[in-house]
Amino acid sequence: MSKSFHSLYNLYTLCSYSVKVLILHQFFNTPSVGGALRSYYLANALVEKGTEVVVITTHNEANLKKIDFEGIEIHYLPVTYNNRYGFFKRVHSFLLFVWNTVKYAGNFRDADVVYAISTPLTTGLAAMWIKLRYKIPYYFEVGDLWPEAPVQMGFIKNPFLKFVLYKLEKLIYESAVAVVALSQSIQEAIEKTSPRKKVYQISNMADTDFYRPESKRPEVEQRFGVKGKFVVSYIGTLGLANGLEYMVHCAERAQVEKLNMYFLICGDGKMHDDLQRMIDQKKLNNISLTGFLNRDEVREVLNVTDAVMVSYKNLPVLETGSPNKYFDGLAAGKLIVVNVGGWMRAELTQHACGIAVSPAAPDDFVRQLKPFMADPECLETYQQNARNLAEIHYSRKKLGDRFAEIFTNR
Repeated sequence: MSKSFHSLYNLYTLCSYSVKVLILHQFFNTPSVGGALRSYYLANALVEKGTEVVVITTHNEANLKKIDFEGIEIHYLPVTYNNRYGFFKRVHSFLLFVWNTVKYAGNFRDADVVYAISTPLTTGLAAMWIKLRYKIPYYFEVGDLWPEAPVQMGFIKNPFLKFVLYKLEKLIYESAVAVVALSQSIQEAIEKTSPRKKVYQISNMADTDFYRPESKRPEVEQRFGVKGKFVVSYIGTLGLANGLEYMVHCAERAQVEKLNMYFLICGDGKMHDDLQRMIDQKKLNNISLTGFLNRDEVREVLNVTDAVMVSYKNLPVLETGSPNKYFDGLAAGKLIVVNVGGWMRAELTQHACGIAVSPAAPDDFVRQLKPFMADPECLETYQQNARNLAEIHYSRKKLGDRFAEIFTNR
């Protein structure tokens, strides 16, 4: 009897034990705010599995703030950041986040594990410091390859600084329990840097419940001034890496050819004012900037959208990413247009749900879009294929469950 009692007690203890995960992400957003929501999806998936989740993030207010959101305990540190910041001002914000996070993490020494989300790479520095100071192991997520991205973009040129940052990257990977990569290309790059490190691949997610294929609503078309137009939208950061001057050139080419096409660029960032100047100088009447949109407003833009644009500068490292706009477009059942190579181009071709256009030739963009404008049935087929891809491979529920398994099976 006593032995049976102890067996039952041990089983109860095992089942009732709850893992506590401390998530570090400088740019953690909730659905009500908008912006990239991957870290919220991950936190939510853990909560649904009974995991205790604490998030350390930032906001642009002067004081520390704490909220409880859907079972997620979120702590906002007063470290300012803006998408319009230049490179060095961004770095300053990143380092402030590291310093403040490490100090504040002392309040959560009972955490079982840290989950550190990049970019930037410096979040991994905070995770390493926490590991050394508070003896909490960490997992590290890689959404973009740093420092390779700023090196290829020309922001980091000093050979010694490059050497130090590449060594830091390797050290962060090797000090982690495991690394989570958002694409196959990123996984391969990490495995090349740290061949013996365990790497999970968990891409960005398609919220197939929130974004759905639907008929265009006349009142929304009227609001954006696109009634009866073939609409191409870009939704995301307006940064240097995104090369959005390409969309302005495409709009110019479409206007010259008198095509019934309209371009919506939605978001904010360093390039916003430059893009507006380009549009004004070229006297274009088929393209507009909407500014930052919350999640509900993004859904309205997707309602009137025919094709979602994924745009980057023509650099190899930028082909490796896993951009939110790609997955939102798939979930909403939209034709996807990319101007980069890499895994997205291959996937769109394989599943017949999008096209890849030349980043150097706006004429190629117009040429490849014309058949979809002329053939609504072909467009609808590609759009349905996009939705199918989202449901089968990128469902938020499926990928959330896969992510939660990392912690329940460790």
